[in-house]
Amino acid sequence: MSHRLSSKFRKLIAAAVLMLIITAAAVSVKALSAEYLVLYDSDTGKTHITEKAEEGMMFSVEFIHSVNQSVVRDTFKIENGEIRAYSTLYRAFGAGVQTALEGDQKISYDEEGNMIITGYDITYDPLRYIVGTVSDHILTLGGEEISLRDMCGRNARVVFEIVTGLEILTKGMK
Repeated sequence: MSHRLSSKFRKLIAAAVLMLIITAAAVSVKALSAEYLVLYDSDTGKTHITEKAEEGMMFSVEFIHSVNQSVVRDTFKIENGEIRAYSTLYRAFGAGVQTALEGDQKISYDEEGNMIITGYDITYDPLRYIVGTVSDHILTLGGEEISLRDMCGRNARVVFEIVTGLEILTKGMK
């Protein structure tokens, strides 16, 4: 009788261990297939930010335009695992910025008189910036403002990209 119980007990333990292995594998696969918005330096591969890329998530990059010397704020939205242009804010049409509306684009104005262009049909894979040497690039992500100059350095070539957990492991992002 005791041999029979120990055999049942061993089978129960083996089944529990198997269930733990299956659960761990499923969690690992889910984590490795999850998508992340990653900000990294394209020259060094150093990762500065890794944020879960939720559908509808928005972020923006603001800077002083080097030619027309006014604020530009590019806003992006995560849609279907891609970085899509959502809107651009700037003070006036002119050198170095869009000078006319295209396609389904619309213009509106904020309370300070800045133009806001929406209706873009642009996807970035990946999105690239060179961090300013004279004026900073400010990333707004999750309600937090982050100086890209302080985080990445002046003249850094930075990349925003949507990647899976597996790609983070295999691309050698640091």
